[in-house]
Amino acid sequence: MTSLFDVTDNADILALQTRLSDEDPGVRRIALIELADLEEPEGLVWLVDRLAEDPAEEVRAEAARLLEAWEDDPVVEALCQALTDPAQTVQAAAAQSLSLLKSEAAGKVILPWTVHAEVQVRVAAFRALRELRLTDAAAAASAALLDVDPGVRREAVGVLGWLKQLDALPALATLASQDPDTEVRRAATGALGLACGAQVLPALRQALRDNAWQVREEAATTLGKVGHVDAGPALVDALGDDYWQVRLRATRSLGRLRYVPALEALIDTLGHRISNLRKEAALALGELQDPGAIAPLQAAQDDGDPEVRKAVRIALSQLQ
Repeated sequence: MTSLFDVTDNADILALQTRLSDEDPGVRRIALIELADLEEPEGLVWLVDRLAEDPAEEVRAEAARLLEAWEDDPVVEALCQALTDPAQTVQAAAAQSLSLLKSEAAGKVILPWTVHAEVQVRVAAFRALRELRLTDAAAAASAALLDVDPGVRREAVGVLGWLKQLDALPALATLASQDPDTEVRRAATGALGLACGAQVLPALRQALRDNAWQVREEAATTLGKVGHVDAGPALVDALGDDYWQVRLRATRSLGRLRYVPALEALIDTLGHRISNLRKEAALALGELQDPGAIAPLQAAQDDGDPEVRKAVRIALSQLQ
């Protein structure tokens, strides 16, 4: 590779020449930081070179971190290559920098890496693609729902969720109910919220009975986002869940749906020993817009928790 110093006349970059070539990796690492601070495009040549060639793990990792602000195709490709580095610190730094990219052009460079043989590369590639909303990534993400690695499946679900791929709903529903990995089921359950209608209700109701409370919590949240009143009975049942986290999300969703048949159950929750549940119950009662909530809310105005009292005031203001 041609040395940067053979092609540049930038005095600030030239001044770093000795330290960038120093035998001490600590000196080289600090020099790279100073080089990046110059924000000169010419400096990319050296940063990319050190990412690929430096013998010291800490220098390669620093180069990967410093390249996070650049979206030039050669830089994105170099970061993708670094996902295969033998050192996990370098892999992690490259994955983090890739996840911060924002351009569609960068996504097109990353896309071929979603089928790489190494798991950590596929995981990082899909994670980087998630927020780019690259339409071309939909097919790769759909195929990756069958990947042998749960981390890849989870990140692929995230890509499809951000793209709002309605045609992926059947596959996501299957994952939500059948995937052996809890976090994949949870991610798929959340992604079902991209459709606001009755078509996803059966899968979400089933997820609300999942063995893992984390999945049930996600299902309770997503049922509120779907916005279909038929979700109400299942959410009322979830108020009796063994985990307060699930009950809290169910309470919040019942308020969001304005599901009036939940009135009595929410009034009961207003007396729960956990203050966060009492607060959510108060807010939900206000959203129901049912006069039957006024007296119970008035009785809760002296609650020992200031956050609950604030929620009660908000709820009463909605009802009076």
